Amino acid sequence: MKRARLIYNPSSGREEMRRRLADILQRLDQGGIEASCHATTGEGDATAAAVDAVERGYDMIIAAGGDGTLYEVVNGMAGKENLPPLGVFPLGTTNDFARGLGIPRNWEDYCDLVIRQQTRPIDVGKANDRYFINIAGGGTLTELTYDVPSRLKTMIGQLAYYIKGVEKMVSLSPQELIIHAEGQETIHDEFMLFLITNTNSVGGFEKLAPGARIDDGMLDVIALKKCNLAEFVRVVTLALRGEHLNDKKVIYFRTPSMEVTSPGKVLLNLDGELGGTLPGKFSVLHQHLRIFA
Repeated sequence: MKRARLIYNPSSGREEMRRRLADILQRLDQGGIEASCHATTGEGDATAAAVDAVERGYDMIIAAGGDGTLYEVVNGMAGKENLPPLGVFPLGTTNDFARGLGIPRNWEDYCDLVIRQQTRPIDVGKANDRYFINIAGGGTLTELTYDVPSRLKTMIGQLAYYIKGVEKMVSLSPQELIIHAEGQETIHDEFMLFLITNTNSVGGFEKLAPGARIDDGMLDVIALKKCNLAEFVRVVTLALRGEHLNDKKVIYFRTPSMEVTSPGKVLLNLDGELGGTLPGKFSVLHQHLRIFA
């Protein structure tokens, strides 16, 4: 029988994990997987639990929660050798990574996928001394994810982001960025945001980086230049259809590594979590992790 460590956020998905935990454990057990549980209690707890699980030699680690829980678990695993495969129960507000990989939201279907031991290799992004699995970015607009209180996300889901977005739109301001990327000329301009993506799904937009591949050793970079509200709305409308990359306000390229600096203070967003400030050095750990998907 294989041993799994299930690390879950009890408040994710409107507390769905609390209701489904016994059923999930039973289904895994029937499939030959003995799972023990760790319920997260606060910031950094999932990272510590993942470090412990790797060191104790579990056959697999399963993260159950939103993108923030997954981010912490990945940061507990990525710096280690001989990593076990990682499972992802998508129970958060947007579940960008799970959506990008087509991971089923139905818990029974995902349990069966884990039982079959069906995995695929994926890239892991590195930002300074931290890791990200789906998205890194900076700029005023990327601050929405950690501006929204967790309790509000639990109560009303993705609507919480839209509510906060309306507040932000009245005070949009550009930030000066200098981007040095391998294979690209240096870019120095004012931007509303920059995004470094590992999948095509970001912030609920499923076509934001249509060419992104999770295992190609490349980062897809999208940067929105200084714009007014009308221009911003135009770009967002195009992004919903995946037609934004040729817009004059959008810069898009692919690179294996890059550095972003700014004369001002720019917060970094890593998988929806606060990841420090610029300057930032970004790179790819090619096919570093195996995911049940």
